Parts: sequence; structure tokens; C-alpha cells
Amino acid sequence: MLQDERHQRILAMLATFGRMSTDRIAADLAVSRETVRRDVLELDARGALRRVHGGVVSIEPPAEPSLGERVLIRQAQKRSIARAAASIVRAGQTLFIDAGTTVSALAAELATLNGLTIITNSFDVATRIMATGREDRGHRVFQIGGQVAPGAAATLGAAAIAAIARYRVDMAMLSPVGIDSTDGATSFDHDEAEIARAMTDRADRVVILADHAKIGQRSRVSYCSPHRIDLLVTDMGARDLAELDRLRQLVGEVIIG
Repeated sequence: MLQDERHQRILAMLATFGRMSTDRIAADLAVSRETVRRDVLELDARGALRRVHGGVVSIEPPAEPSLGERVLIRQAQKRSIARAAASIVRAGQTLFIDAGTTVSALAAELATLNGLTIITNSFDVATRIMATGREDRGHRVFQIGGQVAPGAAATLGAAAIAAIARYRVDMAMLSPVGIDSTDGATSFDHDEAEIARAMTDRADRVVILADHAKIGQRSRVSYCSPHRIDLLVTDMGARDLAELDRLRQLVGEVIIG
């Protein structure tokens, strides 16, 4: 991985979480601690972040990185999570899917199944299912209307929430910014959290897709308590996290993809 790409990914992760340990950065980028140390020294010298004992913190209020930045992070883990989540879906079911890079990977997996009804506020999810799924798969896709979110390729706002309230679905399949045992699934953006909350309210089951870097992380707005989560799907990197053990005691089921 080139240095510029590492720098971009470090800043993207820091924008989401606000604080990162050196060990976590090294694990997520699959590089040595020494490489991370050199990168952090340069980014600190540029004023892009601030070094603290054991890691780094953001010097700006934490904000979610752009979709283009997020799509580059933990791609293999997102694909494994998507495959595991798709394995529980059955023909004929109706699903809510929100917006995000993990659920976009899920959409590609769902497109290979049969006879699903997908209701989503994500343009990318809708496009992937219709572009990947052959006509004989029999999928129906409903794009939720509303205000278009800049940079998110999704609809938000009161009109979108009102549209969600018209439906009752088998599952809401959602990807948060973070999930922990106290606040459950959380989002950075208030409007995105309201969409996800509306979907959970109208679903028989709530399925949360979160890679290991999101386990134990908490963003600004909670939209689904741990007790309301029927299934958490994560990746192998979460196996040894103490927070995952705590979540196992609260959510209905955990699958590691």
C-alpha cells in the first residue's frame, strides 16, 4: 500500500471514530507498528491529527468520511459479512436496507437470490440489485423518495420516513457507524439515524452488519438498542474483542462471517 493511500485511510478512520490506537491502525491497514509510527509522525507534523500516548486523536470534530473514502476500507471483511448476512435471507421476503458501503456489498449478494422485495433509501443498493440480478430472479426494488443527501447517494428527511411507515417488512438490514453494548447501533448523522430508526420500527427482525472496527465504537446518535437487535453479523477480526462478548449477552444472535 502506498504512503498516500495509508494516510488517506488513517484520516478516514479517524474522522469516523475521533481516536484510534496505534495497534488498531496497524491491524486495519495490515502494516507494522513502525510503519504506522512514521505515518503518524508525518501527519502530526502536517497538522492533520494529534499524537497521544498509544495512538492519535482528531483535531477536528469527528465526522463520517465520504462514501468514496469508506468504500476503500476493510473491503474483504465487508464482503464476508455480506455473504453471511445474505445466507439468512429467504425467497419471498421483504427487506429494508439503509445506505452504506457494507450494505452495498450485501446488495450484490442479495441480487443472486430469488424473489426478494427490497425497500431502500440507497441509490447504490437499488442499482446493484437491479444491475446484478437477472430478470428471472424476480426481484422487486422500491426506491424511497425524499431529500437527496449530498455525498451519500441516499434519500433522507420527513418524506422518506413517511414512506417507510407505509411498509411492514421481514427484516431491516442496517449498517451503523458503530455499535456497543450501551447505546447499541449508532450513526454520526442525525438524519441517517432517523431513517434507520424508522426502519427498525417497521421490521419484524433487525439485522446489524458491522465489521470489527465498529464493534465497541459509539457515534453521535443512537437508533437501535442492543436488546432490539435480533442478529449482529461481523467478521473474524471481532472474535477476541471483549465488547463482542458483552454484545453476545444482549443481542439475539451473533454470526461471524
